[in-house]
Amino acid sequence: MSSWTIIQQSLPLFQKGFSITLKLATLGILGAIVVGIICSLIQYFHLPLLNPLVTIYTEIARNTPLLIQLFFLYYAFPQLGLRLTASQCGVVGLIFLGGSYMAAGFTGGFDGISPSQLEAGQAIGLSRWQLAHYVVLPQGLALSVPALAANIIFLIKETSIFTVIAIPELTNTALDLIGMYYHTNEYLLVLVVAYALILIPLSIILTYLERWVRYGAFGN
Repeated sequence: MSSWTIIQQSLPLFQKGFSITLKLATLGILGAIVVGIICSLIQYFHLPLLNPLVTIYTEIARNTPLLIQLFFLYYAFPQLGLRLTASQCGVVGLIFLGGSYMAAGFTGGFDGISPSQLEAGQAIGLSRWQLAHYVVLPQGLALSVPALAANIIFLIKETSIFTVIAIPELTNTALDLIGMYYHTNEYLLVLVVAYALILIPLSIILTYLERWVRYGAFGN
C-alpha cells in the first residue's frame, strides 16, 4: 500500500480531529481572554480581597503543567462530586492555564498607559469602572495585542496535551492510528500539515492585526 493511499484513508479521522481541535481551542481561548481581562483589571486597580486571590490563581496556573491540571480535572474532580466530560475538562484546563498568561499580557498593556491620562480621568470625576471602560481598556487592549497573539498560538499548541484524557483531537488521532497500523511517517506528516494549516494562517492574521493596531495607535 502506497503512502498516499495510507494518508487518504486516514483523512476522515484527521478531519474530525481537526474540527475538535479548532472547537476546543476556540472555546478555551475566548474563555481565557475573558478571565485574563478580569484578572488584569483586578490587579491593575488593586481591588482589596480579590487582588490576592488573583495573584494566587495566576501563580498556581503558570507554575503547574497543563498535563497535571487536566489530570486533576479529569480524575480528582469526580472524587469531589463534580464530573466533567473529557472535552469539558480540556476547555476548562485551557481557560485555567490561558487565563493566567492572558492576565500577564493584558497587565503589561495596561501598565503602558500614561498615568497622566488616569489622573485626567479622575479629575473630571470618572469612577474606577468608568476609567476602566473609557481609558484603560481601549488603550490597554491595543498595547496587549502582541502578547495576546503569542498566547493564542501557545494555547492552540497546548491542545496536543488533550491526548492524555483521550480527547480525539489531532495528536490523539495520530497516536491512535500509529498504534493500530504502525505507519508512523505518514500519520506524523498529516499531523504536521494539520497544525500548519491552523497555525500559519492564524499567525499571518495576528501579525497583520498587530501592525494595524500599532499603526492606528502610533502611526508606524
